[in-house]
Amino acid sequence: MEFKDYYDIMGVKRDATQDEIKRAYRKLARKYHPDVSKEPEAETRFKEVGEAYEVLKDPEKRTAYDQLGANWKSGQDFRPPPDWDQGFEFHGGGFTGADPDQFSDFFESLFGRGGFGGAHARSSRREFHARGEDSHAKVLIDLEDAYRGTTRTLNLRHTELGPDGRPRLAERNLNVSIPKGIRQGQHIRLAGQGGAGTGKGGPGDLFLEVEFHPHSVYRVEGKDVYLTLPVAPWEAALGATVKAPTPNGAVDLKIPPNSTSGRKLRLKGRGIPAKEPGDLYVVLQVALPKADSESAKAAYAAFEKALGFNPRAHLGV
Repeated sequence: MEFKDYYDIMGVKRDATQDEIKRAYRKLARKYHPDVSKEPEAETRFKEVGEAYEVLKDPEKRTAYDQLGANWKSGQDFRPPPDWDQGFEFHGGGFTGADPDQFSDFFESLFGRGGFGGAHARSSRREFHARGEDSHAKVLIDLEDAYRGTTRTLNLRHTELGPDGRPRLAERNLNVSIPKGIRQGQHIRLAGQGGAGTGKGGPGDLFLEVEFHPHSVYRVEGKDVYLTLPVAPWEAALGATVKAPTPNGAVDLKIPPNSTSGRKLRLKGRGIPAKEPGDLYVVLQVALPKADSESAKAAYAAFEKALGFNPRAHLGV
């Protein structure tokens, strides 16, 4: 997927005001409108300009896009970091008069087809008494938080226009209760923490989409948790009872005799808690001791002589 430099497409500087961006769009839209333009590839350029404007005219999308940094160049191979929008608060704007089918894969990888706010977004209303917009943010928590439940202080960033007409970041901290058993992709609803209402309209809600920090030991799939557990050759061959870590503390795990690398052992109900809890799967990985001493080398030589084992026999060699 190719990175798109929206500022370059619009022909504006990265510190352009919102008014400057609007004027640039009007000029380019007239120049490349396919109904009147005689420019080469006018339709393609018109779509590119429309996509760039969809991001840069929205202070929230623009500020989020700017978080990717200014070092990317148009055409470079690009994959958005999984946590690039973590803690960034978006209100329910969605697309404003644009056809999402015209947008590139690059746009969709960052903002999706529905814009920020997802299924919870409400369009802005201009009546005197109007409920505030809902807002949406992705937050990262530890896997252990989902096992036990906890309260976390989360730092959220949102965008506001400064007096110079340029978007700027503002921050706020919220104490949030993380419920036991929450899974990746689920939302925590904070009533009244969204955008302010007008008149007698109440504030909107804030929806926090939960993701887990990458873990050095565990991998998560839905409610199930996976652990790769190193075992010694003799433990795998003869069977043994070994200590295995879990997010709720170490347990005694029985290794069946003649186990091999990749064997999967299931610990029922030790995944993420729920009415029907997930499971914890232990994937065995046979670890070989180093032959870094004379005694270790002698032990390996005796091992080879005693077993006469050829791991490639099934290949006919």
